[in-house]
Amino acid sequence: MKSKDELIDDLLTLAFAEDVGDGDHTTLSTIPADEMGRQRLIVKEEGILAGVDIARKVFEKFDPSLKMTVMIGDGAHVKPGDVAFIVEGPVRSLLQTERTMLNIMQRMSGIATTTARYQKELEGLKTKVLDTRKTTPGMRLLEKEAVKIGGGENHRIGLFDMILIKDNHVDFAGGIPQAVKAAKDYCKANGKDLRIEVEVRDNDEIRQALEAGVDRIMLDNFTPERTAEAVKLINGACEIESSGGITLKNLREYGECGVDFISVGALTHSVKGLDMSFKAC
Repeated sequence: MKSKDELIDDLLTLAFAEDVGDGDHTTLSTIPADEMGRQRLIVKEEGILAGVDIARKVFEKFDPSLKMTVMIGDGAHVKPGDVAFIVEGPVRSLLQTERTMLNIMQRMSGIATTTARYQKELEGLKTKVLDTRKTTPGMRLLEKEAVKIGGGENHRIGLFDMILIKDNHVDFAGGIPQAVKAAKDYCKANGKDLRIEVEVRDNDEIRQALEAGVDRIMLDNFTPERTAEAVKLINGACEIESSGGITLKNLREYGECGVDFISVGALTHSVKGLDMSFKAC
């Protein structure tokens, strides 16, 4: 299995391949090879900055001679006109890395900003907002990193680092007791130490999950009223996650029920990028 750094390197390789191709012919034809210059990243919209560390990887991978000076780091609250960093070096390299860097920075900053907005709604509560696997293919690690930068927490990175028994698994396995037992037997047989979460649809399934001994119960599409009832039923026996149909408007209502986590697909699947530009200086 590849490491996080290896996966990010693969992503950048693909990003350059699809954008630069066999050469940025506009830049190659108009800019001399020895031309040196500087560009700065200018924030154009208020939000949470994310992706500075990845931007450095973009520049280093494409041209190690590019030098980046950071003024504002990941996680900072930014406003229009703020300059996050300056990069200097060969102008050809600056121009050819610009779009890849901006795509990543704008996407990650948009996710961090949205996450911070959701987490702020839960201020004063124990509840943490979680991301989901509803991410852009290939960019999951970056998008989940942006969630953390924005103050949220990661659910699972992929299918490999946690067992999440959802309704389809339960139905195909013949029920919650059978599914949980099979998962525990699998982990033991394969030397895996994985947490087990079960998605439930009603109180009867909650009781089955508790009897089976799971680490977390996901309340799927429960109303706030049913959620409060479920929290009492579980009574601290395991972690509780709310999921499905939860928006910024009703987020706090669910948090006040006493759940540990609320997973929100909107953090990553339909977020708006934070506006910024990379200009010569």
